[in-house]
Order: sequence, then structure tokens, then C-alpha cells
Amino acid sequence: MKLVIQICCYNEEESLPETLKALPKKLDRIDEIEVLIIDDGSTDRTVKVAEENGVNHIISFKKNQGLARSFMAGLNASLKLGADVIVNTDADNQYNADDIPLLIQPILDGKADMVIGTRPISRIKHFSPVKKILQKIGSWLVRKASRTTVLDAPSGFRAIGRNSALKLNVFNAFTYTHETIIQAGQKNMVVVSIPIRVNENASKRPSRLFKSTFSYILRSVIAILRMVVVYRPFRFFLSLGLIFFFAGAVFALRYLYLWLTGSGTGHVQSVILAGVLIGISFQMVLVAFLADLLGVNRKLLEEIQYRLRKQELKNEAKDEKDDHISKSFSDF
Repeated sequence: MKLVIQICCYNEEESLPETLKALPKKLDRIDEIEVLIIDDGSTDRTVKVAEENGVNHIISFKKNQGLARSFMAGLNASLKLGADVIVNTDADNQYNADDIPLLIQPILDGKADMVIGTRPISRIKHFSPVKKILQKIGSWLVRKASRTTVLDAPSGFRAIGRNSALKLNVFNAFTYTHETIIQAGQKNMVVVSIPIRVNENASKRPSRLFKSTFSYILRSVIAILRMVVVYRPFRFFLSLGLIFFFAGAVFALRYLYLWLTGSGTGHVQSVILAGVLIGISFQMVLVAFLADLLGVNRKLLEEIQYRLRKQELKNEAKDEKDDHISKSFSDF
């Protein structure tokens, strides 16, 4: 059983040594532990620090690609390295690495496909009251969109099983946290939350994902909405269609009432508006069916992608085994 711990980094030379030092070297039921650093175009000594601290693998981007792309690059690299379980954590030492055994336990026991570490948000001192409320609201929205019970959706401290990692894709360039949960829920993966600890002495630098609280809210809502459209298109567009239909029906009934009571003259605008709204509703319903057909096609393509990824990794493992056997015979 092999565990790969991946850490996405962007100018983390100060906090990275402490983060790496805290990572476990041995765990029960785990034969190998390797650390993978994804350097997202750092301009400081992040890569040098990683090398000095004995990191097993480093992926470096020449230019900053964003957290979502770094996460997926790490996930794909971890799979190629033969990881049975992948743990993702942050480079700022926010999460307590001693909780990694708790994080991977449900996956090792076959009870979960993805495990999200739930931070004690209400007790984190450097989180403002506004941020704590936004965290709860965001997690609630993700739970509704994903049909899971995740309590801390923005948490980057998570574990993913090999088979589940093969099925994940990230389309949003902003962040992977919300999208992967919604995607996992829509693919009927078992996603569980477990309480984890945070390090109070961790780096409290401003987030590099967003410039302001408003920016974070806006981009998060857009990301969640986009995932709902991608993974639940029929319900989304049908709901919009029904909203427009009922709005149009209200104006139509209003005009009908006025006409029956002899006051319909001069209220033709209600008829026009009702016709426009009902027309839009029928178009939305039509879009709902077209989007549903596209959704079916997407599911088929994702299944093909999953099988291709799985076969590709099998072929790579076989090639490595054959090379090892050939080398062994050549030694005689």
C-alpha cells in the first residue's frame, strides 16, 4: 500500500520546511510514503527548500497556473507514481499532519472514496466572524449541490482513493475544493468528513486565491453554479423554465381577471409580458432536454476517460516491470 502526500506550493520557502518536517515517515498499513511537491511557478527558493528537505518528487511550472491546475497535476503524477491513497495538504502548515492517519483510515477500511478534514472553524482565532459565517454558508451550498454531508468544503486537507482519483476532473481554474466535492457527489462516490486539528502557529499570510472577501464570495458562487449546470443541467434549466412560466402565468391571470371584470382595456402590456415570459419558459425547457442529452454524452466520455487512464497506468506499470526483469537478466 503506497501513500503519496502532495503539496501545492507558490512562494512557500518560509513555511515549507516546518510543513515537511511534520509529515509522517511511517504509518500502519502503509508500506511506502512519498512526498510530491507541485511548484506553481514560485519565484523564491521553494524548490531549493524542497530539495534540501529530501522531497521525493517535484513538479515545477514555469508560470503560475493556479491552485486547481496544480492540484490536478499532482493528482495525475501521484497516480503515475503508483499511489493507492493520495493525501492533499497545504504548504502553510495550517493542517496538523498528525491527523493524516485519521484522514486515510476510512479509505483503507473501504468505507469512503474521499475524506475531507473538517477544521474547527468556530475556534480558529485568526478567522474573522465574517469569514466563519461565509465558510458555513459556502459549505451548506456545496452540500446541497453535491448531495453530500461535507461540513468544511473549502478544506484542502483531504484524502482520495486511487480509483476515485482516476475519475476526477477539475474545470474551474479558481480552486479545486468545491468542484471535486460536487463532482464526487454527482458520481455517487462516498464522501465523508472527519474532524481534524489546525496549527495555531501556522502561517497567517493573506490568501493568494482572492484579493477580497467579496471576490472570494463571487468566484465561489460562480464555481458552484457552474458545477450545478455541468452535473445537474436538466434540473437547473427546467427550474428556470418553471420560474419564467409561473411568472408569465401570473401576468396572464391578472389580465384575465381584469378582462372578466371589464377593466381589461389599457392592460395589454400584461398580455405581451406574459407571452414573452411563457415563451422563454418553453425555450428553457427545450434547453433542459438538450442539456440532459449533452450530460449523458459527458458521462459516457468520462467513463471512457476513466477506462483509458486506468489502462494507461496498467501499461506503464507493466513496462516498468518488464524493464526491471530485463535489467535483472542482463546482470548475469
